[in-house]
Formats: sequence, structure tokens, C-alpha cells
Amino acid sequence: MKKIIIIDGGPRKNFNTASMLQKFAEGASSVSSNIEVKTIRLYSLDYKGCMSCMACKIKDKASNVCKFKDALTPVLEEIAQADGLAMGSPIYFGDVTGQMRTFLERLAFPWLSYNDYSMTAPKRMPVVLMETMNGTPEINNSQGYGSMEYCIANALGQPEHIIAYNTYQVKNYDRFELAGFSEEAKRQYREEHWEQDLQKAYEAGKRMAEAIL
Repeated sequence: MKKIIIIDGGPRKNFNTASMLQKFAEGASSVSSNIEVKTIRLYSLDYKGCMSCMACKIKDKASNVCKFKDALTPVLEEIAQADGLAMGSPIYFGDVTGQMRTFLERLAFPWLSYNDYSMTAPKRMPVVLMETMNGTPEINNSQGYGSMEYCIANALGQPEHIIAYNTYQVKNYDRFELAGFSEEAKRQYREEHWEQDLQKAYEAGKRMAEAIL
């Protein structure tokens, strides 16, 4: 049985990022019953970022999986044995959420060797990185996964990117102080692009599943 892990770095269970990742999961599951697809919501876990304990770098006991024990430990151990990894996050202030960044610290620091500065994960695997954002393709300040993407590419393999632009921030703009945005323009953009974005996520799930079989 092959396994794909999906990491949801968004706070809302039923909004943009969650919807994209759900479509990805549906696409992956459609390929074969021999693939387990598991989604993990970071906002449901109680964990910290890298504690700088250096336990992953002790001589003769070095590990490329974080050794600090908390709710993230079983997740990192599952990823170490997985066959594919998808991650999704909304973009806040040009970056992924704090929960996603914190998760990535714990995921990637054990891969880094301070002997030769190589990046070595337990195994290489296909990776998809998703972003959902208020910005448009023409105007946005997103740095995406930032320097962590370099770590992912070197340790796991070059990731595929899927970006959903100009997403709804809320379902009802009349309830919030959001006069800087045109709900009508948002709606028009969504009608033209949202289903396409969901389909891109679905197709990415299919591609990953087909690649690991």
C-alpha cells in the first residue's frame, strides 16, 4: 500500500486551502485503491517549532527525523515513510502561515548536515506545494514557501506548484470592513477561475498517485 500525506496549513476547515487539498485528495484516491491518502490539519495539533535541541545531530546518533516529542512527532515519522507529500497554505503577509512555517522547521532541519551542508531526507518523493491568496497574478507579495522550498527541492525533489489567486476572504463581504475590495470583481474572478483551480489540484493528485504506483 502506497501512502500520500497531505498537510493542511490553513486555519479554516472548509475554505480555500482546505477545498484545494480536498480536490487533490480526490484526484489521488481516484487512481487506485492501493493508495492511502491522509490529510493532517496543522491547526488541530499542539506543537512547537524547532527547539534547537540538536538531538538530530548527536554524533553516532544523527537522525533525519526530528527527535523532539510532541503532537507533531507521529506526523513527521509518517512523512518519513510516505511515498508522496502535498502541502497547502494560505498566504498571510506574503508568507505561508505560522503553523506551516513552524512545521517546515521541524521537517527540514534534521535533513541538514552541518558536516557538508547537504540535505538528506529519509526518502525522496514527489511533492506538491499549494498556495491560496488574495493577491492576483499581476499584484501580489507572496514569497510562497520561501527558503524552505530550497530545502524541499534538495531533500525530496523539485516540487510542483499550484496557486489559486484572488480567492474570497469571506463568504459575505457586507459583514466586514473590507471596502478596499470589490465583492463584485471578486465574484467575477471566482466564477471564471475557481473551478479551474480546483481541477488543477485534482489533476495534481492524480499525477502524484500515478507517479508512485
